[in-house]
Amino acid sequence: MTQTTPTTLHKPSAIRALAFCVFLLITAEFMPASLLTPLAHSLHATDAMVGQAISISGLFAVVASLTLTMVLPRLDRRTMLLGLTLCLTLSLALMAMADHFAMLMVSRALLGMVIGGFWALSTSVVIRLAAPPQVPAALATLYMGNAVAVALAPAVGNWLGMKLGWRSVFWALVPLAAYALLWQAKALPPLTPQAKPGWDSLRALLAKPGFMVGLLALMVDFTGAFCAFTYFRPFLENVTHLTGQGLSLAFLALGCAAFVGTSLAGRWGARHLQGLLWLVPGGLAMLTMALAFWGQAVPAVLVLLCAWGAFNAAMPVCWSGWLARSALDDAETGGALMVALIQFSIMGGGMLGGVILKLDQPSSPLLLGGAFLFLGAAIAWGQASLAPPSYSGGGGLGD
Repeated sequence: MTQTTPTTLHKPSAIRALAFCVFLLITAEFMPASLLTPLAHSLHATDAMVGQAISISGLFAVVASLTLTMVLPRLDRRTMLLGLTLCLTLSLALMAMADHFAMLMVSRALLGMVIGGFWALSTSVVIRLAAPPQVPAALATLYMGNAVAVALAPAVGNWLGMKLGWRSVFWALVPLAAYALLWQAKALPPLTPQAKPGWDSLRALLAKPGFMVGLLALMVDFTGAFCAFTYFRPFLENVTHLTGQGLSLAFLALGCAAFVGTSLAGRWGARHLQGLLWLVPGGLAMLTMALAFWGQAVPAVLVLLCAWGAFNAAMPVCWSGWLARSALDDAETGGALMVALIQFSIMGGGMLGGVILKLDQPSSPLLLGGAFLFLGAAIAWGQASLAPPSYSGGGGLGD
């Protein structure tokens, strides 16, 4: 296995271009959750059906993340990223034009392939674009795109959906995706593969102390988070009785707190990564349960959503930092595996939440999600080897 050595030339514009693409990916992936009810009505489907259709992108993300680099082992990673961004543009256009449930599924399948391929490459590419001392800050920049999307997408999507219809929301994203393609084409340098992905690389990673336990905790964490998050809108409509601007305010509160969560996780991840890997999902579990129990009190819900947004945004930053330390010698294989498991967990959380929503009440997906998050925190708390030494030349995230 060839060791992946970061370049010595820092490429901030390229990293910002990738962060902007992350913003669009997260927006495209999760904005439908804030538009779930009008989407279901327009496509003559139930909330649970559309929620599960939204989650189906995870299945294709799993396949793409595990196979793309193996099917195209010699393809320049710059070319691969540009192709994925082009597919993102097409997926958004298909979503905007969807007039039946099957077309929605096709759009989500294509989006899932983009998500899987992009995230599988992102950590390894960022490590190559940043000099070693800049790797933590570069990863934090990448995930700031996630924070911006979480902050703006649900609230803006809900507001535009009310004013112009949900299709206009996705049409508005198409030119932004085209701009992301042009920005990456200008900023990204050639990125020839440095290691050939394969089963030997995968076996070597899985043999590392604590690596499989970390992956298990990660899966349980994301399953719980998205079992709850996917069905926030039905919960807020039917339990908290929010409509119109109230929903937009709730999603805005949820999203704006993501900036705080991303920033603090990046800043504290250097010295407290081991603790954060169980404190963050544990805190998210308590907040999710609190939402389910106090969902009828609007002020309490808004405060809890703010805290929920901060903790939820911190979680991927912490696990990204863990991966950067654990799999620095083969970040591409590690990134592919991590993305596959996260997307599988997102899909599983959405599916489980949809099933329990059909069988029970709107708060049930939150209760189930909270239980998963408590389990994930317990797994991480019980494993002392989850936080390996930091990569040379840099501290933790956000230094």
